[in-house]
Amino acid sequence: MALVASTVPVEAGQHRARLSRDLSDRLAARVEAPTDIIVTASDEQVQALATRYGARIKKRLRNAAVLEVSGGQLRDLSEDAEVASLSGDVPVRTMTTVTVEAIGADQVWRGAYEGLRGFTGRGIGVAVIDTGIDAQHPHLASRVALSLDFTGSGVEHARGRDRDENGHGTHIAGIIRDVAPGAHLVSLKAMGADGSGFTSNVIEAMDWAIDNRHAWNIKIVNVSLGHPVMESEKDDPMCQAVQRATDAGILVTVAAGNVGKLADGRPVIRAISSPGHARSALTVGTVNTRQTAARSDDVMATYSSRGPTMIDGLLKPELVAPGNRILAAVPRDAYLPTLLPERVVGRGADTSMELSGTSMSAAVAAGAAALLLEARSLTPGEAKVLLQFTSGPVTGSGLLEAGAGSLNVVAAVGAARGRDPGPTLIANEEIKPQGLAFSTSASESFSRDIAALLAPPRTIVWADTIVWADTIVWADTIVWADTIVWADTIVWADTIVWADTIVWADTIVWADTIVWAD
Repeated sequence: MALVASTVPVEAGQHRARLSRDLSDRLAARVEAPTDIIVTASDEQVQALATRYGARIKKRLRNAAVLEVSGGQLRDLSEDAEVASLSGDVPVRTMTTVTVEAIGADQVWRGAYEGLRGFTGRGIGVAVIDTGIDAQHPHLASRVALSLDFTGSGVEHARGRDRDENGHGTHIAGIIRDVAPGAHLVSLKAMGADGSGFTSNVIEAMDWAIDNRHAWNIKIVNVSLGHPVMESEKDDPMCQAVQRATDAGILVTVAAGNVGKLADGRPVIRAISSPGHARSALTVGTVNTRQTAARSDDVMATYSSRGPTMIDGLLKPELVAPGNRILAAVPRDAYLPTLLPERVVGRGADTSMELSGTSMSAAVAAGAAALLLEARSLTPGEAKVLLQFTSGPVTGSGLLEAGAGSLNVVAAVGAARGRDPGPTLIANEEIKPQGLAFSTSASESFSRDIAALLAPPRTIVWADTIVWADTIVWADTIVWADTIVWADTIVWADTIVWADTIVWADTIVWADTIVWAD
């Protein structure tokens, strides 16, 4: 939400700011009850707008603020020439899901390539924006470097004393620690005991990570939460925060969402959640390993949200990772283990539980990224491309649900250190990388040796915006521009096979409106 410099508001009716869907619906229904909105502007501009319309400033953010407004104040703000767009401070929720071996992390630890030492993520800081982390849990002992709380009116520093009343954040941290045991964690609590918080909490936490990245060597931020997409990623405040982090050199791993099907089982497209629709995020879906390390029996989890993204049509997720029935640490007395006692394993302080969802998959990818970034210093764009490029196929899935494929971190680390990104062995099965990657931007720059990996005929690189036409002709290398649009007559199938012949079925539902459920 940007503001255009001006000194005098225009007359009503001459201008209408871009509104997130929730705010547009409020205006259409003439709801007068107070609501919280996010306005992007300097402190001076925010103060001027608040004074002009009598709105209350509830919280200041980075070049933005949360205002409490009535229906009439919202209408007046939306017609002010200084306001280009407005977003609701909508609630965000957690996305509750034989991993280490299945992605090759154990091979990375012990040094999978001749002459190459092992990597555990040592020295890499991973910030976890979630419900907090139980730093006293035995499984996480000494791995939580700092805990901060963004759920109140101010940030509370509580090194080693942060609590996780919900359990989701500790579970996410436990997964990251399982994959990258040498990485250190920074807990940025943005949601409370019920697993919910507000967009502004997440933005505050993200901006703190950006400002303090050098002090804690934060290279990765994991965001296993979200809300339905209500506006373009260009206007979405959380997506803007993700872009700021990326520009600062931080890779942001985000859960794709858990809206892969309707209540009656029909698959859904365009249900990627926010901020998973951020162009620069590494958005991760879920593959079901069926509790084996072997990949030959893997299938996509039916709940994993598919792309393309609502409004912008970006191809998401970039890749998928294990996320079904993942066993990881939780606080014994937290909300989730109390709600689902049948999934709890262990007693007392040393308690774990099984959870499923794209939240878990994003955490797996964050841990894998920590291994990769210890092996080699990379830009977020380079890390995204390498993790995608070395991912393997998922039987029966296509680009819209599995992206570039299933995470293979041993191949990614090998490629980063100059080894041939050819087949690797996982659970005694040969896994061949698909050689497919979607770039953050057409202007993304890469180191010379990494760029060489992307040379024809081994990859398809997507530039900027997703692009589909009535007729799609596949060659060895395809580089899409940003101007091709979706055709009205294409119906997408649950299973998409990208080969010489493309056959489309009629079993996927285009979701214009996603109803968000716990």
